[in-house]
Amino acid sequence: MGISKNRAEQERKYDAEADYPAPDAIDLVKTLAMAKFDESVDVVYQLGIDARQAEQIVRGTVSLPNGTGKDVKVVVFANDQAQEAEDAGADVVGGKDLADRIASGDMPLDWDITIATPDMMPVVGKLGQVLGPRGLMPNPKTGTVTKDVGKTVEAFKSGRVEYRNDRYGNVHVPIGRVSFEADSLLENLLAISDEIIRSRPPSTKGKFVEKVSVSSTMGPGVTVDMASVETALKERD
Repeated sequence: MGISKNRAEQERKYDAEADYPAPDAIDLVKTLAMAKFDESVDVVYQLGIDARQAEQIVRGTVSLPNGTGKDVKVVVFANDQAQEAEDAGADVVGGKDLADRIASGDMPLDWDITIATPDMMPVVGKLGQVLGPRGLMPNPKTGTVTKDVGKTVEAFKSGRVEYRNDRYGNVHVPIGRVSFEADSLLENLLAISDEIIRSRPPSTKGKFVEKVSVSSTMGPGVTVDMASVETALKERD
Protein backbone atom coordinates (compact mmCIF):
# COMPACT_ATOMS: atom_id res chain seq x y z
CA MET A 1 0.00 0.00 0.00
CA GLY A 2 1.44 3.39 -1.00
CA ILE A 3 1.73 6.33 1.36
CA SER A 4 -0.71 9.23 1.05
CA LYS A 5 0.13 12.40 -0.83
CA ASN A 6 0.10 14.40 2.42
CA ARG A 7 2.39 11.95 4.17
CA ALA A 8 4.81 11.98 1.24
CA GLU A 9 4.85 15.77 1.35
CA GLN A 10 5.48 15.69 5.10
CA GLU A 11 8.40 13.30 4.74
CA ARG A 12 10.06 15.59 2.20
CA LYS A 13 10.07 18.44 4.71
CA TYR A 14 12.07 16.82 7.47
CA ASP A 15 14.59 14.11 8.28
CA ALA A 16 12.97 11.40 10.41
CA GLU A 17 16.42 10.29 11.65
CA ALA A 18 17.59 13.74 12.73
CA ASP A 19 17.47 15.37 16.16
CA TYR A 20 16.21 18.96 15.89
CA PRO A 21 16.79 21.85 18.29
CA ALA A 22 13.60 22.42 20.28
CA PRO A 23 12.51 25.64 18.48
CA ASP A 24 13.06 24.01 15.07
CA ALA A 25 11.16 20.89 16.13
CA ILE A 26 8.18 23.02 17.16
CA ASP A 27 8.25 24.93 13.87
CA LEU A 28 8.37 21.64 11.96
CA VAL A 29 5.41 20.18 13.85
CA LYS A 30 3.34 23.24 12.96
CA THR A 31 4.43 23.01 9.31
CA LEU A 32 3.75 19.27 9.09
CA ALA A 33 0.20 19.54 10.47
CA MET A 34 -2.12 19.15 7.49
CA ALA A 35 -5.46 18.21 9.03
CA LYS A 36 -8.48 20.46 8.56
CA PHE A 37 -8.97 20.74 12.34
CA ASP A 38 -6.82 22.35 15.01
CA GLU A 39 -4.60 19.40 15.88
CA SER A 40 -3.29 18.79 19.38
CA VAL A 41 0.49 19.03 19.84
CA ASP A 42 1.95 16.36 22.11
CA VAL A 43 5.35 15.48 23.50
CA VAL A 44 6.51 11.96 24.34
CA TYR A 45 9.46 11.22 26.62
CA GLN A 46 11.09 7.80 26.37
CA LEU A 47 12.60 7.27 29.80
CA GLY A 48 15.35 4.93 30.95
CA ILE A 49 13.32 3.45 33.79
CA ASP A 50 12.10 0.00 34.72
CA ALA A 51 8.35 0.66 34.70
CA ARG A 52 7.77 -2.61 36.57
CA GLN A 53 9.44 -1.19 39.66
CA ALA A 54 7.16 0.89 41.90
CA GLU A 55 10.01 3.15 43.01
CA GLN A 56 10.74 4.07 39.39
CA ILE A 57 7.26 5.24 38.49
CA VAL A 58 7.34 8.80 37.15
CA ARG A 59 4.16 10.74 37.80
CA GLY A 60 2.96 14.14 38.90
CA THR A 61 1.40 17.35 37.65
CA VAL A 62 2.75 20.49 36.05
CA SER A 63 1.15 23.82 35.18
CA LEU A 64 1.72 24.74 31.55
CA PRO A 65 2.17 28.52 31.22
CA ASN A 66 0.00 28.67 28.10
CA GLY A 67 -2.48 25.89 28.85
CA THR A 68 -3.31 23.07 26.45
CA GLY A 69 -6.05 24.70 24.41
CA LYS A 70 -8.37 21.94 25.52
CA ASP A 71 -11.54 22.27 27.57
CA VAL A 72 -10.64 20.04 30.52
CA LYS A 73 -13.55 18.16 32.08
CA VAL A 74 -13.18 17.76 35.84
CA VAL A 75 -15.13 15.43 38.13
CA VAL A 76 -15.01 16.05 41.89
CA PHE A 77 -15.91 13.80 44.79
CA ALA A 78 -16.75 16.00 47.77
CA ASN A 79 -19.35 16.52 50.46
CA ASP A 80 -18.76 19.67 52.54
CA GLN A 81 -16.73 21.26 49.73
CA ALA A 82 -19.13 20.42 46.92
CA GLN A 83 -20.25 24.03 46.47
CA GLU A 84 -16.64 25.20 46.42
CA ALA A 85 -15.93 22.72 43.62
CA GLU A 86 -18.94 23.88 41.63
CA ASP A 87 -18.01 27.54 42.07
CA ALA A 88 -14.50 26.78 40.78
CA GLY A 89 -15.90 25.29 37.56
CA ALA A 90 -16.03 21.54 38.18
CA ASP A 91 -18.17 19.81 35.56
CA VAL A 92 -19.60 17.10 37.83
CA VAL A 93 -19.65 17.08 41.63
CA GLY A 94 -21.00 14.36 43.88
CA GLY A 95 -20.45 11.90 46.69
CA LYS A 96 -21.51 8.31 47.13
CA ASP A 97 -24.37 8.85 44.67
CA LEU A 98 -21.82 9.75 41.99
CA ALA A 99 -19.70 6.71 42.84
CA ASP A 100 -22.76 4.48 42.53
CA ARG A 101 -23.54 5.90 39.06
CA ILE A 102 -20.00 5.22 37.89
CA ALA A 103 -19.91 1.73 39.37
CA SER A 104 -23.19 0.80 37.69
CA GLY A 105 -22.04 2.06 34.30
CA ASP A 106 -24.70 4.78 34.16
CA MET A 107 -22.09 7.51 33.70
CA PRO A 108 -19.71 7.55 30.70
CA LEU A 109 -16.04 7.78 31.61
CA ASP A 110 -15.51 10.80 29.39
CA TRP A 111 -13.76 13.24 31.72
CA ASP A 112 -10.09 14.16 32.06
CA ILE A 113 -9.33 14.68 35.76
CA THR A 114 -10.81 13.25 38.95
CA ILE A 115 -10.37 15.18 42.20
CA ALA A 116 -11.43 13.95 45.64
CA THR A 117 -11.32 15.23 49.19
CA PRO A 118 -9.49 12.88 51.59
CA ASP A 119 -12.70 11.89 53.38
CA MET A 120 -14.16 10.64 50.09
CA MET A 121 -11.30 8.26 49.28
CA PRO A 122 -12.85 5.21 50.99
CA VAL A 123 -15.75 5.60 48.56
CA VAL A 124 -13.63 6.46 45.51
CA GLY A 125 -11.16 3.67 46.29
CA LYS A 126 -13.82 1.10 45.50
CA LEU A 127 -13.83 2.40 41.91
CA GLY A 128 -10.16 1.53 41.38
CA GLN A 129 -10.83 -1.22 38.84
CA VAL A 130 -13.01 1.16 36.83
CA LEU A 131 -11.03 4.40 37.05
CA GLY A 132 -7.50 3.03 37.42
CA PRO A 133 -7.03 1.59 33.91
CA ARG A 134 -8.18 4.90 32.42
CA GLY A 135 -5.83 6.98 34.54
CA LEU A 136 -8.75 8.62 36.33
CA MET A 137 -8.05 7.63 39.94
CA PRO A 138 -7.27 10.57 42.24
CA ASN A 139 -3.86 10.33 43.87
CA PRO A 140 -2.10 12.40 46.55
CA LYS A 141 1.12 12.33 44.49
CA THR A 142 -0.56 14.29 41.71
CA GLY A 143 -2.41 16.65 44.04
CA THR A 144 -5.80 15.27 43.05
CA VAL A 145 -6.58 14.11 46.59
CA THR A 146 -6.83 17.45 48.38
CA LYS A 147 -8.71 19.58 50.85
CA ASP A 148 -8.08 22.63 48.66
CA VAL A 149 -10.69 21.65 46.09
CA GLY A 150 -11.42 25.07 44.63
CA LYS A 151 -7.82 25.98 43.78
CA THR A 152 -7.13 22.49 42.42
CA VAL A 153 -10.12 22.61 40.08
CA GLU A 154 -9.10 26.07 38.87
CA ALA A 155 -5.52 24.92 38.29
CA PHE A 156 -6.51 21.99 36.09
CA LYS A 157 -9.04 24.10 34.21
CA SER A 158 -6.38 26.71 33.46
CA GLY A 159 -3.57 24.48 32.25
CA ARG A 160 -2.26 22.06 34.85
CA VAL A 161 -1.71 18.62 33.33
CA GLU A 162 -1.18 15.25 34.94
CA TYR A 163 1.52 12.91 33.65
CA ARG A 164 2.50 9.30 34.34
CA ASN A 165 4.72 6.81 32.56
CA ASP A 166 3.07 3.91 30.75
CA ARG A 167 4.23 0.31 31.07
CA TYR A 168 6.92 0.90 28.44
CA GLY A 169 8.46 3.83 30.33
CA ASN A 170 7.01 6.53 28.09
CA VAL A 171 5.39 9.75 29.30
CA HIS A 172 2.88 11.35 26.93
CA VAL A 173 1.76 14.96 27.55
CA PRO A 174 -0.28 17.47 25.48
CA ILE A 175 1.43 20.86 25.20
CA GLY A 176 -1.08 22.81 23.14
CA ARG A 177 -2.60 23.15 19.69
CA VAL A 178 -1.16 23.73 16.24
CA SER A 179 -2.84 27.16 16.29
CA PHE A 180 -0.66 28.22 19.25
CA GLU A 181 2.23 30.55 18.58
CA ALA A 182 5.52 28.66 18.34
CA ASP A 183 6.89 30.52 21.37
CA SER A 184 3.90 29.42 23.46
CA LEU A 185 4.39 25.78 22.50
CA LEU A 186 8.10 26.06 23.27
CA GLU A 187 7.37 27.55 26.72
CA ASN A 188 5.03 24.65 27.47
CA LEU A 189 7.60 22.13 26.22
CA LEU A 190 10.26 23.62 28.49
CA ALA A 191 7.90 23.60 31.48
CA ILE A 192 7.07 19.90 31.19
CA SER A 193 10.68 19.00 30.30
CA ASP A 194 11.93 20.73 33.44
CA GLU A 195 9.38 18.80 35.50
CA ILE A 196 10.30 15.46 33.91
CA ILE A 197 14.03 16.02 34.51
CA ARG A 198 13.36 16.87 38.18
CA SER A 199 11.21 13.77 38.62
CA ARG A 200 14.05 11.33 37.99
CA PRO A 201 13.73 8.44 40.49
CA PRO A 202 16.86 8.04 42.67
CA SER A 203 17.13 4.34 41.79
CA THR A 204 17.35 5.01 38.04
CA LYS A 205 20.73 4.27 36.49
CA GLY A 206 22.24 5.51 33.25
CA LYS A 207 20.61 7.97 30.88
CA PHE A 208 17.21 9.08 32.15
CA VAL A 209 15.63 10.86 29.15
CA GLU A 210 16.52 8.61 26.24
CA LYS A 211 14.43 10.28 23.55
CA VAL A 212 11.97 13.15 23.15
CA SER A 213 9.64 13.65 20.23
CA VAL A 214 6.87 16.11 19.43
CA SER A 215 4.04 15.65 16.97
CA SER A 216 0.60 16.87 16.05
CA THR A 217 -2.43 14.59 16.13
CA MET A 218 -2.10 13.52 12.50
CA GLY A 219 1.53 14.42 11.89
CA PRO A 220 4.77 12.43 12.18
CA GLY A 221 6.98 12.54 15.25
CA VAL A 222 9.88 14.99 15.21
CA THR A 223 12.79 14.07 17.48
CA VAL A 224 13.99 16.84 19.78
CA ASP A 225 17.66 17.33 20.65
CA MET A 226 17.51 17.07 24.45
CA ALA A 227 20.72 19.07 24.80
CA SER A 228 18.94 22.05 23.25
CA VAL A 229 16.16 21.71 25.82
CA GLU A 230 18.64 21.61 28.70
CA THR A 231 20.44 24.66 27.31
CA ALA A 232 17.17 26.58 26.99
CA LEU A 233 16.24 25.68 30.57
CA LYS A 234 19.57 27.00 31.87
CA GLU A 235 19.09 30.23 29.92
CA ARG A 236 15.52 30.54 31.23
CA ASP A 237 16.62 30.11 34.83
